[in-house]
Amino acid sequence: MATESKEAVRLSLSLSPELNERLEQLASSGHTTKTEILRKAIALYDVVAEAKTEKKRLGILDKDKQLLTEIVGI
Repeated sequence: MATESKEAVRLSLSLSPELNERLEQLASSGHTTKTEILRKAIALYDVVAEAKTEKKRLGILDKDKQLLTEIVGI
């Protein structure tokens, strides 16, 4: 049985100063790292991509499950 390698892959990323500042703000306010913010963003994007292939829509609901905002263009 083959074992799957779990070695990390290092990436180099170029961001505008504004986007880097926003990433730093998100990490700071969430008490996490910029890397973790990017991991979560990729996970969310994966959910969006899967929903899109299934002809589903993505939105933000209030506590009563009423649609507040439909997220489009992702």
